[in-house]
Amino acid sequence: MDKYDKIKLENQICFPLYALSREIIKLYKPILKKYNLTYTQYVTMLVIWEVEKIDFKELGKRLHLDSGTLTPVINKLVSMGLVIKYRNEKDDRLVTIELAEKGKLLKEDILEVPEQIFCTFDGDAEDVMMLKKYLDKFLDLLNSK
Repeated sequence: MDKYDKIKLENQICFPLYALSREIIKLYKPILKKYNLTYTQYVTMLVIWEVEKIDFKELGKRLHLDSGTLTPVINKLVSMGLVIKYRNEKDDRLVTIELAEKGKLLKEDILEVPEQIFCTFDGDAEDVMMLKKYLDKFLDLLNSK
């Protein structure tokens, strides 16, 4: 075994995760174009659809996004009329994001997206779900440190 094997690209865990992430996001792009959403806006809306009202910091935590990345995403969603953003009356440092009526309507329309993405994997449900299970496990492991 060559002492430089450990620094070969093919031996890195980071690269296939990075490359797969980019390829998955590319799959979403043409599908989400119909809804005028980017991938980041879409995953943000997924959380908001789930809870309907959330603290900005909690939203960032759930999405693994810092405020510098999340702020323009939220501002765009506000300008699109999908969400409402307002400061807490008791503590103006806290910002709440809430699903707007237009966002509720979009939730009904966008139900086809996960199915369209899943179909690109040729119906290999077991492997896809196993991959998701392992990714969630390792993400939780890293977040607990």
